[in-house]
Amino acid sequence: MLARIPGPAYLWIAILIFAASNSVVQLLNDLGAQHAIEGRNAISFCNLLFAGNACAVVTLFAIYRKEWTLQNLRLLSRGDWASLVALAVLTTALAPAFFFIALENTSVTNVVLIAQIEPPLGLALAWLVFRERIGMWAIAGAALCLVGVGLAVVLQPSRGEFTIGKGELFAAAAAGIFAVSTIIARPRFKRIPLGIFMVFRNALGTVVFFFAALYLYGAEHFMDLTSPFLWQWMLVYGGVIIVAGQLTWFAGLKAARSIDVTLATSATPVAGVLAALLILGERPMSAHYIGGGVLVLGILVGLLGARAKAPKARAEPSERCASALAAEGRTGFKGI
Repeated sequence: MLARIPGPAYLWIAILIFAASNSVVQLLNDLGAQHAIEGRNAISFCNLLFAGNACAVVTLFAIYRKEWTLQNLRLLSRGDWASLVALAVLTTALAPAFFFIALENTSVTNVVLIAQIEPPLGLALAWLVFRERIGMWAIAGAALCLVGVGLAVVLQPSRGEFTIGKGELFAAAAAGIFAVSTIIARPRFKRIPLGIFMVFRNALGTVVFFFAALYLYGAEHFMDLTSPFLWQWMLVYGGVIIVAGQLTWFAGLKAARSIDVTLATSATPVAGVLAALLILGERPMSAHYIGGGVLVLGILVGLLGARAKAPKARAEPSERCASALAAEGRTGFKGI
């Protein structure tokens, strides 16, 4: 029965799950604060990120264990491994940490909308680094997306002189990291198996994040990592956001065309804002409606150009690694 489900349907299910991840993380953090252990929040952002990534590594290895063969590993050059290490640090340790800092300092709606600067940044970097030709539809869509994000931030009511807060800056930085990561991935990843990329990146990123947090905050920062209260909620978070999200995401990537992936990921900002409303009761302000409307218009304009030049065939397995990272960047924070 599952085999009859079309690839795009898997993608849409995954997008809905990922769109809820920001709100679920915020909800769990608030829940941990309400049930503090000797004044400590067991479901802190650091604990949640480490435990979530650990669950993701186990899940991804179960999915892609057949790709972890000596033959595949020997095909990778030193440059390939260097790229894998760089991407692990950027996309599994640094970018999620920045998203969590953003969530601590601004609304989920702001984080969701600001994360949408990644596609325009990716286009600009592709032109600068690879001299890639960019059509007018794509340029117009990217410009509208940037204007929409800018309006959503600038038009928000502020006291006194206008300032862009810490949360907005970290959300933008996280989106920028994903854009840079896509550029790093493209020259190398046509020959790296997707399973090796995903498992290695999450495993190394988890280790790097753990030791970085130990250095910055000390061992006591993770003293509640074994708390039953944390792990009982991680069973829910891990089962829904991580396991179900990753399974449907990769099932969709394998079966869908590039245009299907683009269409699904384009719905991320709308789905994310709706999730914040339904899960957290976070009502959008007028600035969000105005900026979000322009952002959606920009996405639609970009989609017109993407559909016009979309390939009819599905991507070859050797090309899925870089395309998966590009699509991942458009979804923003995915819970891991």
